[in-house]
Amino acid sequence: MHVHHDSGAVAAPVIGFDQFLAVDIRVGTIVEALPFPEARKPAYRLAIDFGPAIGVKRSSAQITEHYTLDQLPGLQVAAVVNFPPRQIGPMMSEVLTLGFPDADGKVVLFHPGVPVPNGGRLF
Repeated sequence: MHVHHDSGAVAAPVIGFDQFLAVDIRVGTIVEALPFPEARKPAYRLAIDFGPAIGVKRSSAQITEHYTLDQLPGLQVAAVVNFPPRQIGPMMSEVLTLGFPDADGKVVLFHPGVPVPNGGRLF
C-alpha cells in the first residue's frame, strides 16, 4: 500500500468511476497527535474523529517535516477509511491519511480550506 510516493510525473492508468467510488475518502478532525519513536521513518501517531458514523480512527503519518505535534489537533484532514488495518510497529493504523509531496517530496497534509462536517465523503 505504501508505494505511493511518486511525484506524479506520469498519470495513472484510466479507471472506471466505480473504482473511484470504491475508495472511501472521508474528512476528519485530528483529536490527538503523539510521537511515534518506534516508527522506522519519522512519523506521528494520530487519532482522527470522522464523526458519529465512523468514529475516531488511528493513523500513522510521516509528516514530521512540516508539522509539530501541537499544530495538529483541530486540523481537518482527509483519509481513506476502508483499507484493512495495517500493523506499523506497535500500533495498528486504521486509516490512510492523505497528503501531497512538496518540492522535496515531504508530505503536506490535504485538508479543506473551509471547515466541513466530520465524516463527509470526498466526491
